[in-house]
Amino acid sequence: MSEIKAPDELLKAQWIANITDTAVRIPILNINVGLDFLIGLIPGFGDAVMTLVALRIVYLGKKLGMPKHLLRKMVRNSLLDFGLGFIPVVGDLVDLFYKANKRNVRLMERWWLQQNQSELARNTQAKLDSWQAPQD
Repeated sequence: MSEIKAPDELLKAQWIANITDTAVRIPILNINVGLDFLIGLIPGFGDAVMTLVALRIVYLGKKLGMPKHLLRKMVRNSLLDFGLGFIPVVGDLVDLFYKANKRNVRLMERWWLQQNQSELARNTQAKLDSWQAPQD
């Protein structure tokens, strides 16, 4: 039985979300930040650039075959992050806690797991059976 693996689109989206939302831990505050927070500190330009990066995750979801209602939710998350980023100081604080890219990747992961649930269960059962088989 062949192993089922996460598709490249999902892996790329996870990598982008990690870099943009949680790449660096601020020790004193115990908060993870990424490029979205750091580049977002540049008024206007930073938020616009990071929105383009966020829309790359949406594109990867579309390429993966996600349904339109989930893609719309992902766009809404990205635009909310973009809109809040334009509010001086408040937008920067929101970037510390509202991780739109991570939210979007979680939507992708949940959808992909749901789509592949039966095959994942079969693979898991096959692995368990092989571990429990008597060794000669």
